[in-house]
Amino acid sequence: MKTLSRIVVLLVAPLLSSLVHTAPLMRGLGPEPDSLDIHHGQGVSSLNILRDIREGLLTVNAQGQAVAGAAAGWEVSRDGTRYRFEIDPSARWSDGQPVTADDFARGWRRALDPATASANAQLLSAVKNARAVLAGTVEPEMLGIEAVDDETLKIELEQPVPWLLYLLTHPVSYPLSQNGSDDHRQGPFNGAYMLQSWVPNAELVLQANPHRSAAFTPTVKWFPVQDPASELARYRAGELHITETIPPGRYRWLVANLGRELQVHPYLGTFFLGLNLRREPFVAQPGLRRALALAIDRGKLTDLVLASGEQPAFSLVPPGLGEYQPQAMALSATLQAEREEEARSLYRAAGYSAEKPLRLQLRFNTSSTHRRMAIAVAAMWKQVLGVHTELVNEEWKVYVNNRRHGVVTQVFRGGWIADYADPSNFLDLFDSRSEQNWSGYASAELDRYLDTARRMPANRQRRRVLQQAEQLLMNDLPLIPLYYYVSRHLVKPEVEGFVPNVMDVHLSRYLTVGERNTQ
Repeated sequence: MKTLSRIVVLLVAPLLSSLVHTAPLMRGLGPEPDSLDIHHGQGVSSLNILRDIREGLLTVNAQGQAVAGAAAGWEVSRDGTRYRFEIDPSARWSDGQPVTADDFARGWRRALDPATASANAQLLSAVKNARAVLAGTVEPEMLGIEAVDDETLKIELEQPVPWLLYLLTHPVSYPLSQNGSDDHRQGPFNGAYMLQSWVPNAELVLQANPHRSAAFTPTVKWFPVQDPASELARYRAGELHITETIPPGRYRWLVANLGRELQVHPYLGTFFLGLNLRREPFVAQPGLRRALALAIDRGKLTDLVLASGEQPAFSLVPPGLGEYQPQAMALSATLQAEREEEARSLYRAAGYSAEKPLRLQLRFNTSSTHRRMAIAVAAMWKQVLGVHTELVNEEWKVYVNNRRHGVVTQVFRGGWIADYADPSNFLDLFDSRSEQNWSGYASAELDRYLDTARRMPANRQRRRVLQQAEQLLMNDLPLIPLYYYVSRHLVKPEVEGFVPNVMDVHLSRYLTVGERNTQ
């Protein structure tokens, strides 16, 4: 075995004896969580709750950086394919039982078991035998993860994964207790908090885990509020300390009236429309897909319709990922009038006209922001091309199910927020083997690019391969990028510990509600 280089990261637990705040922290959540099963939760709301009540080998600090969680330290082989984690002996489940290496092995095997059908399982695909386990050709016990003893966990990878440590903060990599039930709301939990109660579409109440000393605030109340205008009203009424977002079109008013409380910052995410290539009218119609993409005036969309600081997007991968240069769709550098002229030409070439207009359904989940976006896009398609668009608004869980199956879906509200800061996290969505390939896009060439990049270290050559993959996507257009996200929150002055970060992850354990700052 090659010599191991020792990397030990210690997470110093906060001294809480004189710092605990008794006032509950009240947070806006956005949509109702789709699941609190670590292997099925997909939406941001689910991930926010899961990060509060459960914890992986690593967690994130207030700055959004990966730091030690249930692992006290680890070793990495020189070739980056073998990891050895030492489980913190003080790590405990909420029932008092120790968190063991076997709990992690159990969790990872369940994540990759085909019977689990985890939408996030591909995040662990670099683990030895992971793809074979997912394909059902080998048993989950063959996965490259081994509990040497209660406090020692070994992981073997097929190839180096530069972002592995941050990936280990994602819920799909969390442990499962042998005492856990099939109802993952029941626990036990190994995070800073336990789920005390969940009233659907009303509130989720979390209480500090008595076997952890990691939470400044003993009670956290998360409130699902799908309508940003309603969330703003509750914030102004003093019912929320932090909002999940802000209403579209209210940015300038908020700057003028609540400027000190408004937090708008760069965010690694892209909002797009997905096109279902498994059914008409998009099968073998790249020209039609390009026409729809070119007909949208992204400047008007971000400046007039959304007006919350978003930036127009012409690529899938957002800016801000080091030296990687996002690859834009054709004609992105031209004037909007030129794009619209090309859109009309492509629309006619696809066989559509005023006499024979294209008829589409645009499907989106309940949100006033998504509704404004859909109305604006439908109006642009109508004005520029003559497309008749039916808007279909669905509750989140129904929407997710229809998007996944792709039977009735034509155009759908899409988007991706980085699980880790690497372009592959966005591009892997369109791997033909991905469970999250909601467009049904299948390209052997793209798969080869992505497979090649997976075997390469993080260098200039790898960036070029990933850029080739993105350029292929932007030529084929199984998606229409619309804008790059920014994080948008209102935060009360009395909240302490809220630190903006590009991942927009803010664990409740770091936040406190102090005396109102009136200065």
